[in-house]
Amino acid sequence: MTPKPGTGLAALVLAGTRAGADDPMAKAASVSHKAILPVGGVPMLARVIQALVDTPEIGSIAVTIERPDLVEALPGLAAWRELKPVRVFPAAAGPSESVSDGLKRLGSPLLITTADHALLQPQWISWFLAHVPADADVAAAVAEAASVEAAAPGTKRTYLRFSDASVSGCNLFLMGTPKADGVVRLWKTVESYRKKPVRLAWLLGPGAILKFITGRLTLAEAGARLGRLAGAKAAVVVVPFGRAAVDVDKPADLELVERLLASDA
Repeated sequence: MTPKPGTGLAALVLAGTRAGADDPMAKAASVSHKAILPVGGVPMLARVIQALVDTPEIGSIAVTIERPDLVEALPGLAAWRELKPVRVFPAAAGPSESVSDGLKRLGSPLLITTADHALLQPQWISWFLAHVPADADVAAAVAEAASVEAAAPGTKRTYLRFSDASVSGCNLFLMGTPKADGVVRLWKTVESYRKKPVRLAWLLGPGAILKFITGRLTLAEAGARLGRLAGAKAAVVVVPFGRAAVDVDKPADLELVERLLASDA
């Protein structure tokens, strides 16, 4: 999907902390939110915002977080705002609720990503947007296992294994039309099944779980079925960037990301 000339896509960065949860990564670094955890000396959230600012298709940026002052204190904020609007909204109780709130405030199409996507690159975003089917109400980016393991040796990711591909999510979503709101309502359930592939397949229905167990469920079939459950047309976009599946969820991820950044320097 490419924005019309003279316009720009809005992007929403999820930077909140789950209600009632102390993030062990944030606690270990003595910060209130994992979003501002330093990676290579730079807060993760700053890296994500910079990538969005540098993406030609993105016209404006919003961040959801419980403490707006943390965003306002980022050293690069003034420079970013000279290039693109950067707003801050209060985070809701969880990611799906924050996305729902973001859709109400910003409308669609809306790009969604997360503050712990420390390796995020403008070219990944541009490629994803360019390959979203024009008729998709919602789309999600994934990377194939072989691509992930080649780009980030030693990474430990959770893969969903389908008949035609084993994939990991890339924390990049496009809410293309108002129908995407139905997908957001499903998000909370799907999110809880993210590391439980069989339960995710059960959500898709008995026929889908039989196909999944027997290794006959394709990635496209799973995406299409989820879309139908939400009353929307859903697409899964396989991106050729293995590092796009690497986020910072645990200390090993932080070590890996810092090692990859150092190797690029």
